[in-house]
Amino acid sequence: MDLHERLSPHFTLAEMVRSQTAARRGIANSPGQLEVAALKLLCEKVLEPVRAHFGKPVVVSSGYRSPRLNTAIGGSTSSQHCQGEAADFTVPGESNLAVCQWMEVNLNYDQLIYEFGETGWIHASFDKHRMRNMELRAVRVGGRVRYLPGLVA
Repeated sequence: MDLHERLSPHFTLAEMVRSQTAARRGIANSPGQLEVAALKLLCEKVLEPVRAHFGKPVVVSSGYRSPRLNTAIGGSTSSQHCQGEAADFTVPGESNLAVCQWMEVNLNYDQLIYEFGETGWIHASFDKHRMRNMELRAVRVGGRVRYLPGLVA
């Protein structure tokens, strides 16, 4: 696996597999060929258009997650991160909601989640076989995470 491999003009494999939790716990976070191909599509179809429109770096906080890493962080057992189909990110200096609203109108994706408002992040997934264009928002209710329909209430 070549971590310097470019998945698209502005994204490398290294940034799409980087994980502080994996580094801290000694967990290998190495995608296979299918996952790398999915990451390329995610970068080309979702992350690059966001970067081009806003003219700013897109900072990925979570991209690919090996099943072991996903378990370690308490991720969903059906997480698209494990298939290389999802990324959590922000665009510094831009409102998470404004980025989500632009994406909703201008891009195709599987899921777009406005996670925990402006102090959170954006989750976007791309699956070439399933394009639901589903918008959700993640909120905490009574200490539990709930996913509600739509980007805003």
